[in-house]
Amino acid sequence: MSATLTKPTLPPSQHEFAPIVHRLEAGGAMLPDTPENLMQIIGIYKAYAVPMDFYWRDLLYIAEEVFLNPLPFFKYFLPQHYLDLHNHYAGDDADLRVWRGEATAHPELLEFIEKGEIGKKLPRLLHHWLHDRVNMEFAEACMRAMLWHGRDMGWGQFDAYLDTDEYKANADRAIKAYFKGNPMMLGLYKAFPDMFIEQVRQLSYYSNLGLFWEVMAPVFFEMSDLYDEGKLTTVPEAMNFLVNGIFAIAGRPIYHHAHIRGEVYEIIPKSKGFMWLYEAALPYVEAVFYRTAPFRGTKSYNAQAKEVPNEQKDFHYGILYADVFPVGTAGIPPTLLMQDMLHFLPPYLVDYYQKHCRGEDDMLIQLGITFQRSMYCVTSAVIQALRTALLYPLDDPNPKHLQANRAFFEAQLDRFKRPEARLRDIQRQDYR
Repeated sequence: MSATLTKPTLPPSQHEFAPIVHRLEAGGAMLPDTPENLMQIIGIYKAYAVPMDFYWRDLLYIAEEVFLNPLPFFKYFLPQHYLDLHNHYAGDDADLRVWRGEATAHPELLEFIEKGEIGKKLPRLLHHWLHDRVNMEFAEACMRAMLWHGRDMGWGQFDAYLDTDEYKANADRAIKAYFKGNPMMLGLYKAFPDMFIEQVRQLSYYSNLGLFWEVMAPVFFEMSDLYDEGKLTTVPEAMNFLVNGIFAIAGRPIYHHAHIRGEVYEIIPKSKGFMWLYEAALPYVEAVFYRTAPFRGTKSYNAQAKEVPNEQKDFHYGILYADVFPVGTAGIPPTLLMQDMLHFLPPYLVDYYQKHCRGEDDMLIQLGITFQRSMYCVTSAVIQALRTALLYPLDDPNPKHLQANRAFFEAQLDRFKRPEARLRDIQRQDYR
């Protein structure tokens, strides 16, 4: 007679967020599993994916073709060949088809570029001057957060490579090719080489973030389609779709090529083997979700009173900590994203906001809070993916392994003990 094997159980966690620890151990997310939460996060993923389809294309355009243009007035005017550029994870010719839609720019994005928020076809320059456009400043703020925090995050080898002699030699070739026939700029480069190399480093992060978002846009589009088809029905299912996507695309190359007069200059070659997960995805989550930097114009910070941490690793100004209400100010990066997402909300999310908002003026704040919920779901996926990669299955029969998993989850949740963290708030459905 064979004995029935049962999964060992651990004593209850004593952590401040013990119910969330237990939820993660059961395969759930930090965000509670409710139909309302699922509807909000999927709707906002769709609204995020459309401007993101512009972000990744324009980031690559700036890194590859605008490059070191000293007066890049038209860097946000995406040329047609970048709108037609095929996403590697959508369309019939995809490297891995994540989204069943088309590989070129999304139809809603193309309509917005043409008609803008005012819904009228005007010259693109006039739309730009009216600020009736996609807010690329948000994307650049994310890129700068990755650049600034890169040295301190400990993920991958991408940032360290930017200081190598090999990288500097590659950048030098591209700089000299770009300014060929321009003695004034070549003279400035000779006088201030480090300044130019640092600009190329920043452009390498443009490429890094563009290649990261090229993956995330089709992931979010596909999640929206699956939800519409009734095939994503719970928050854990949504989180697991993200986890599976992370592993499926983990090895996607991260590189930086400059296109100069018909030639390609490999500043960071694909042959370096830098991978999407370690060189882009994890640094993005750390720099943008957790850290970023205090937003100028929203609050005065007294460094002597320790209101600004001494160590970069202790920065806590990302979306996981943001108080969306004062952040909702003109020119603040999250508000620019909220404005972009507002144009592409699915009808069911618009109906939801009309039911719960204090009028249309409140909608930016509400979708910002929804976005916060959705990023806690994405962060949960990253935590579960790291646990899968570094530790043990959730149903491991060895209690020591389950205890190691618990210690990992508790360490991750320690970062949300700060009073600014919104983990407590997103547990409540009335957090609006």
